[in-house]
Amino acid sequence: MKLHDVRVHPEADRLPREDQLAWKIAAVASDAVAVLPEVAEMIINRVIDNASVAIASINRHPIVTARDQALAHRRPDGATLFGCAADVRVHAEWAAWANGTAVRELDYHDTFLAAEYSHPGDNIPPILAVAQQTGQDGAALTRALATGYEIQVDLVASICLHAHKIDHVAHLGPSAAAGIGTLLGLPTEIIYQAVQQALHVTTATRQSRKGEISSWKAFAPSHAGKLAIEAVDRAMRGEGAPSPIYEGEDSVIAWMLDGKNAHYQVPLPGPGEPKRAILDTYTKEHSAEYQSQALIDLAFRMGKQVGNWDDVADVLIETSHHTHYVIGTGANDPQKFDPEASRETLDHSIMYIVAVALQDGAWHHVRSYAPERARRPDTVALWRKIRTVEDKRWTERYHATDPSVKAFGGRVIITLKDGQVISDEMAVANAHTLGATPWGRADYIRKFRMLTEGLLEQAEAERFLEVVQRLPSLRADELAGLTIAVPSGSLQAGVAGIF
Repeated sequence: MKLHDVRVHPEADRLPREDQLAWKIAAVASDAVAVLPEVAEMIINRVIDNASVAIASINRHPIVTARDQALAHRRPDGATLFGCAADVRVHAEWAAWANGTAVRELDYHDTFLAAEYSHPGDNIPPILAVAQQTGQDGAALTRALATGYEIQVDLVASICLHAHKIDHVAHLGPSAAAGIGTLLGLPTEIIYQAVQQALHVTTATRQSRKGEISSWKAFAPSHAGKLAIEAVDRAMRGEGAPSPIYEGEDSVIAWMLDGKNAHYQVPLPGPGEPKRAILDTYTKEHSAEYQSQALIDLAFRMGKQVGNWDDVADVLIETSHHTHYVIGTGANDPQKFDPEASRETLDHSIMYIVAVALQDGAWHHVRSYAPERARRPDTVALWRKIRTVEDKRWTERYHATDPSVKAFGGRVIITLKDGQVISDEMAVANAHTLGATPWGRADYIRKFRMLTEGLLEQAEAERFLEVVQRLPSLRADELAGLTIAVPSGSLQAGVAGIF
C-alpha cells in the first residue's frame, strides 16, 4: 500500500490529474490485478450475508416502497430484484435502489470502522445490478467487488466525514463508481470522471442518523449506489465532473470537511498490488449498530449474574468516543430513551440494546425491537439507569491501526442497590476475526438459513446457496441466479406514488 498526501490546492496550482485523489482511485480501479483466493471467498460470504438480510426485510415498508418504484422501471435485459423471480428485470439503477434498501434496512450486514464508519456491503447491489444488465460474468463481478471494497475501506480509513456531520455514504458513491469501472473494464479517464461525479452528488448531512431516525437511513446507501451508476453512465457518454473534487478551492474537502488546511494520507494499492481490503471488514451476528456487537455479547454474559432487575441502581458503559456520542448518552437524544421510538432509533441506542440483551440473554432482529418489548416496564426502568462515558483507552483502541489492538467494545459496570458491583469488558464481538468464535462460511450460511426460515421454499434456498458459492466461475447467463424469489403471492405492495 502507498500513502497519498491529499490537501486543498488553489486553482492557480492547476493540480495535474495524475496528482488528484480521484485519478489515483481510478487508476486502482483500472488496474486489472488478479483476485486473491481468500478475497474471492470472503466476497462470496458477503453476497450470502447481503441476501440473508435482504430477504429478512423483504416486506418491511421501505423495501416495499423501493421495490414498487423499481418495478415501475422495467427493462427486459435489466437487473433482478430480491423477492422476485429471475425473469423480472428492471433498469440497473432501480435494482440498485430496491436491493440496496433491502440490504440496509435491518442494519445487519458488514461493517468497517476507522476514521469514518461504513457498511462496505452496500457496494454489492449497484455493482451486481450493472453486471447483470451488461452481461458480465462472475469473474468480472468478483474483480469489481474487490475494487468497491478496497476503495471504500481506504477512504474510510483516512478521511473522517462524521466530524463535519457529513453522512458516511459520501465514501460509497466513489467506491461504487470505481467498482463499476473495474466491472466494465473502463479506462482510467472515464472512471476518474465518474468517481468525481459520484462524490459530488452523494454528500449529505448526518441528520439521517440523528434525532428521530426515519426510513431514510435505509434508503441513503441505495440512493448513493443509484447515483453512482448514473455517474458512470454519464462519464461513459463523455460527460465530465467538477474537478478536482477532493482538492479544489471549492471542493468537498475545502468546504464540507477539514477545510483549506486539511491534510489526509490515503492508502491505496500500488500498481499490480492485489485488492485485499475486504479482509479487514467484519459482519454482524446481531441486528444492531456494530459498536453494540461486543456489548451485546458481553451483556449476555453479565445478565446471568443479576438475580433481580429491581436491585440494579446504575449501569455505566465505558466505551469509545463514537459509541458514547453517536449511540450513547453523549448524543443527547431523548429519543434514545423513548419506548415509543422507531426501530431505526432503538438500534442506535446502546442503552436500549444493553438493557434488552442483559434481560433476555439473546438478540433477535424482530422480537428485540418489537413495540411490546420496548414498552415492558421493567425494561424501561433498567434502560433509564444506563449511561455511557467516553474512556480514552477505548477511543485509542477504536482508532488503532494494529488489528490485534483495534477494538469496538467497552467495559460495563453494574452497581446494585446494596453496593455490590459487577463489572466486565469485551474488546471485540465473538464473531469478529479475533473474537471468541470468528465466523467462517458455515456461519454465514447459518445466518442465511435463520433469517430466511419461513420466507423461502427450501429448494430456492438451496439453489441460491449452490449458485453463490460458485460466484467467481459463473457464466454471464448465470448471474441472474444471484437473486432469490420468495413464494408466489407473498410479496406485499405499497401505496401509489408518482411512478
